[in-house]
Amino acid sequence: MTKKKKFELVESFIVENRESHYRLAYSYVRNKENALDIVQDAILKALKSIDRLEEIAYLKTWFYRILINTAIDFIRKHQRVTVMDNDILVLHLPGLEDNLTDIDLQKAIDQLPPQYKSIIILRFFEDMKIDEIADIMGLNINTVKTRLYKALKKLRMEVGKEFKL
Repeated sequence: MTKKKKFELVESFIVENRESHYRLAYSYVRNKENALDIVQDAILKALKSIDRLEEIAYLKTWFYRILINTAIDFIRKHQRVTVMDNDILVLHLPGLEDNLTDIDLQKAIDQLPPQYKSIIILRFFEDMKIDEIADIMGLNINTVKTRLYKALKKLRMEVGKEFKL
């Protein structure tokens, strides 16, 4: 396959799935501008390293891995700075108590270590199958299952604390 053809396929994939890519990045940083920056950086990295994509069948896995790593790198670099998106600020206004469960869950997910957070996001927010997650993260299927179980257990413990009477 020629480099030009590969470039066209990658470009088409990125355009067709832009909402999913944005949603995934947003789930890491909870800020519109930062999520857009992450997607933009991931696209740039993908286009620069297009020669590393040996088989076009692995395009989704290859790009999602770049996107997740870019999001995690962004979080590490900007760990001390937390910018709240307007949507999040609105949730904290009086009169919106029914959203507290979602806020607690979001906080609990944000507190998970990156390897657990990525699996939760891909499984439940991106609706991916275990084998797809394993491919994207470069892990054994059983490792993904184990981490998913541990992440869910941590989430239950964290969110459950808030609701004990």
